[in-house]
Amino acid sequence: MPAVSRGDAMRGLAVFISDIRNCKSKEAESKRINKELANIRSKFKGDKTLDGYSKKKYVCKLLFIFLLGHDIDFGHMEAVNLLSSNKYTEKQIGYLFISVLVSSNSDLMKLIIQNIKNDISSPKPVHVNLALHCIANIGSVEMAEAFGSEVPKLLVSAQANESVKQSAALCLLRLFRTMPDSMTYAEWASRVIHLLNDQHMGVVTAAVSLIHSLSQHSPNDYKGCVSLAVSRLSRIVTSTYTDLLDYTYYFVPAPWLSVKLLRLLQCYPVPDEPAIRGRLVECLETILNKCQEPPKSKKVQHSNAKNAVLFEAINLIIHIDSEPNLLVRACNQLGQFLQHRETNLRYLALESMCLLAGSEFSADAVKKHRETVINALKTERDVSVRQRAVDLLYAMCDKTNSEEIVAEMLDYLKIADYAIREEMVLKVAILSEKYASDYTWYVDTILQLIRVAGDYVSEEVWHRVIQIVINRDDAQGYAAKTVFENLQAPACHENMVKVGGYILGEFGNLIAGDSRSSPLVQFNLLHSKFHLCSPATRALLLSTYIKFINLFPEIKPTIQNVLRNNNQLRNADVELQQRALEYSQLSSITSQDVLATVLEEMPPFPERESSILAKLKKKKPASAQALEKDEEKHKKSPASVENHVETKETPPPITNSNSVDLLGLGTPAAAPETNNTNALWDVFGGSPAPEEQVIDVNMSKTEENPGVPAAGSEPPTTAANETQYLTKFLFKNSGVLFENDLLQIGVKCEFKDQYGRVGLFFGNKTPTQLNHFSASVTLTDDQQGKLVVATQKEAPSQIDGGAQVQHFLNMECVSLFSDAPVLRIRYNHQGAPHSVSLKLPVLINKFFEGTDMDATNFFGRWKQLGQPAQECQKIFQAKFPIDASSTKLKLTGFGIACLSGIDPNPENMVGAGIVKTKDLQVGCLLRLEPNQAARMYRLTIRASNGVLSQTLCDLLEDQF
Repeated sequence: MPAVSRGDAMRGLAVFISDIRNCKSKEAESKRINKELANIRSKFKGDKTLDGYSKKKYVCKLLFIFLLGHDIDFGHMEAVNLLSSNKYTEKQIGYLFISVLVSSNSDLMKLIIQNIKNDISSPKPVHVNLALHCIANIGSVEMAEAFGSEVPKLLVSAQANESVKQSAALCLLRLFRTMPDSMTYAEWASRVIHLLNDQHMGVVTAAVSLIHSLSQHSPNDYKGCVSLAVSRLSRIVTSTYTDLLDYTYYFVPAPWLSVKLLRLLQCYPVPDEPAIRGRLVECLETILNKCQEPPKSKKVQHSNAKNAVLFEAINLIIHIDSEPNLLVRACNQLGQFLQHRETNLRYLALESMCLLAGSEFSADAVKKHRETVINALKTERDVSVRQRAVDLLYAMCDKTNSEEIVAEMLDYLKIADYAIREEMVLKVAILSEKYASDYTWYVDTILQLIRVAGDYVSEEVWHRVIQIVINRDDAQGYAAKTVFENLQAPACHENMVKVGGYILGEFGNLIAGDSRSSPLVQFNLLHSKFHLCSPATRALLLSTYIKFINLFPEIKPTIQNVLRNNNQLRNADVELQQRALEYSQLSSITSQDVLATVLEEMPPFPERESSILAKLKKKKPASAQALEKDEEKHKKSPASVENHVETKETPPPITNSNSVDLLGLGTPAAAPETNNTNALWDVFGGSPAPEEQVIDVNMSKTEENPGVPAAGSEPPTTAANETQYLTKFLFKNSGVLFENDLLQIGVKCEFKDQYGRVGLFFGNKTPTQLNHFSASVTLTDDQQGKLVVATQKEAPSQIDGGAQVQHFLNMECVSLFSDAPVLRIRYNHQGAPHSVSLKLPVLINKFFEGTDMDATNFFGRWKQLGQPAQECQKIFQAKFPIDASSTKLKLTGFGIACLSGIDPNPENMVGAGIVKTKDLQVGCLLRLEPNQAARMYRLTIRASNGVLSQTLCDLLEDQF
């Protein structure tokens, strides 16, 4: 920057500022400002020969007044006029005023842009820098469109000096953040990458920031930066602080550039070339070695700079995750920080060790610090550090240390901060289920969890323990005994009452032989808690009472008196009143055999993802990541479960030597059964594909947020594996939708514009008749008013043995929806009621119609749909081999027209289509970019409706 001469000093501005500071009151300040504003206004209007110095002085005064909090509504034109001056100080003040006070939609913007263009082409670097700074400060879409093609020329120009290149790189970064999709600069990629070799460290620092953002958006275009980044990093870490004297910060060479380079390398997989990989490993080892050296300064700035580079290097080591030596060394280095006096270092060390715990190479090294982490949990003053300690204990837990870690977490839970108790409860519940060595420890742990932190035990937790107890025959007696003992405590949490009510209602007979837990004692114990509970818990207890009548006929009169009590029959709560009345009548007018059938023991719950883990993922996705990685390593395909109502498999024996899955999810898949020769012929002619013959079913009630159903209140419900068949029907319209031992359901759909016709084919696979058959379609809350469903032909109420009937539905898509309608089927087989609940394969993509476009129209429309709310983008790992023909087939089946020769990269897939509804038509554009080397995809969908973009992205994310 040129030096300011004495003639440029503005004495009038200095006097004005001094006057403002000497004002004794707000009124005096306002009076002085108003006087000055009147003077400046008169000068601008009356004096047409005002020179550049005076304009600069008055514009500076206006800027100072604005910074004091006063509105400025004039002087903008005079500031623009200063841009035409050849004097640096006058031009500087003009650009400063414009950057602060002129809005991006001002009428003066065209004039400002013209002046900026003149300065960008100026031979004076200081003028070019001022123009670039102004572009970056305003950073509007108009600026990006005007200078998006000009700034890169300055960046790669051989004539531009270092300061201009620095400013151009940062200006380009600002414009890219404004319009990321329109400014990828693929044609400039190689020249921009080579800025990493520039001799000027300032240019390299600015270029790395730009390349980092560009590589995140277009990784393929900038993958060549990896080798240059490794080379530059190697030169920095192997240098001494005297080699880079101008860029050394407290004896640490170029710490900010080192951190930026390390972050850039985390955008790409490990280099395949042995030379580059070896050099990178050498750099990381050097960084770890330097941290072991004695500090060259005692000042905090030195340690901060050195640790910043260290932690970013550790993040890169974790990202590489294939160098055992580096991972163990990083873990040991972080272990030294766990007892450091600086709180921030302890926090960062715990956070990084959470990531290291997920690596197979460093997991054992992390576990060595368990006692230190537990001590931090108990003694640390900062709650955020205690939170990280909980996360690390959760991440390092496995079957060898689970009991000790869970015990410590339960112990700490008594005094834990209220802000982290709910999350701790979820983690304790997940760990105790995942690594349980036997059912007694699991049941004891969950009940202790309810005792210690009952208010923070969500419904998912106590629902889960009930599901596991019901699914484990050898857990039921112990659970009933333990929960009975816990209910005897004077102060008993309501969640304990819920668990006790449900388990005793199902398995109270297993402990009824002991006089201390006789049927009457069990009933009196539960009923003593009745009046202290909420209506929902009372409703559950009433269901337990009717179960007791079936289990213990000897106490039937006692329970009937409670059910017939006026407090129940005339209860203000409708649910309680209805249950009391119905249960009272049920126990009075039905025979014992009928009562036993209606109130039989609940069937096993379906095998599915733990609802507790699902809640933790929603609350804190990072915390569930380590457990998911462990599950993926040891995961085995679960056995198909069919007709749980009629058959109940004996669970595998529990041993104390190894961890077991309480729901049997770890057992090997059963061998597929051979097809029944009497099976129904395929409704569409020909045999279905082998993978479509049978869809796994679970014969118990399944909902999105599974709750524990009221005992004996509903017939068994079959729910198909929705994810499996919905995925199957994303790309086709016909096939076998559902099948079990009794019933086969086929579907055939036709769609045109906003209309659809769905044919359902119900086949009876048994030799006996299915009675009271009914099929109905229920719309979800999301679909009410958005999808119209009318029955064209209804299926008969009886289906003869081996026969097939048809059911046809007409549909109209009124507006956009995101969920599928639910098909509910009820029937009786040999006197036993059955029901099936599954989703119809009718999603929004069924109303998709492909559209043909040329490159001009496609990219013109793509640019128009550039608002963040209109775009959904996801980057994900490929689930299947990357194959262009199969990908195109899937997109076409999804409803999108694949456009050839549009994208400059022939490997990319682009498509277009229109979703047609009654209310509106929504155009959609798709771009699918495969990365063969990393086996990843980037999927981008743009539509005028942002909800539709998100919905389509969610549907396609797991299909490639």
